[in-house]
Amino acid sequence: MTQDRDNNEWLEALQTDGALREAALSDLRGVLLIGLKTALKSQSDFVDSLLDDFVQDSLVRILRSLDQFQNRSRFVTWATAIAIRVALTELRKRRWRDVSLEKLVADTGFEPSATETTPDRESQPIIEAMYRIISSDLTDKQRTVLLAEIKGMAQEEIARQMGSSRNALYKLSHDARQRLKLGLEKSGFNALTIS
Repeated sequence: MTQDRDNNEWLEALQTDGALREAALSDLRGVLLIGLKTALKSQSDFVDSLLDDFVQDSLVRILRSLDQFQNRSRFVTWATAIAIRVALTELRKRRWRDVSLEKLVADTGFEPSATETTPDRESQPIIEAMYRIISSDLTDKQRTVLLAEIKGMAQEEIARQMGSSRNALYKLSHDARQRLKLGLEKSGFNALTIS
C-alpha cells in the first residue's frame, strides 16, 4: 500500500485514529527502515541495533511536524530526510558522549610542530600565529571551546560537558573567534592573506 498513497493520503491516514493510522505508521516504519539502512551504511559508528530507536524517534518527530510538510516533494522523501537527520544527530552525540572535553583539549595536536601534515611555507606563519593567539590571547574557556570545535566536537556536547547553555556557549565561541580574527589582523594577516 505504500506505493499507492499520495501525499494527501499519507497526511490523512497519519492524522486520523484507528486502523488506517496504524497501517500508515507500519508502512512508514518500513520505509524509514529501508531509507536509514541505505543512508547510514557508510557511517563507521552505525550498528543495526540502533535502527529501531532511530525509526521510533523519527516517527515521533514526523508526527509532530506533519503541519510543516509543504508538499514540495513526496511525503516519504520528506519523512526519510527527517529520519536521516535524527539518526545522524544521535550518532554525532554518541560519538562524543564518552570523550572527555579536558582530554580532548589537552591532546590538541594543534602546535605547529605537531600538525599531521607538513604545512607549506606560505601557511606556516598563519598556523604559528593562530597557535600563539589561541595559547595566549584567549581565556581558558574560550580556548577550550575553540579547540574542541576545531577537533569536531558538537557544540551541544561541549555545552553539556562545560555545564553551560547552548546560547552561552555560542557567545563564548563567537567571542573566541572574534579574538582570533583580531589577533590575526594585528599580526598582519587579513582575509586576503588567509584565503
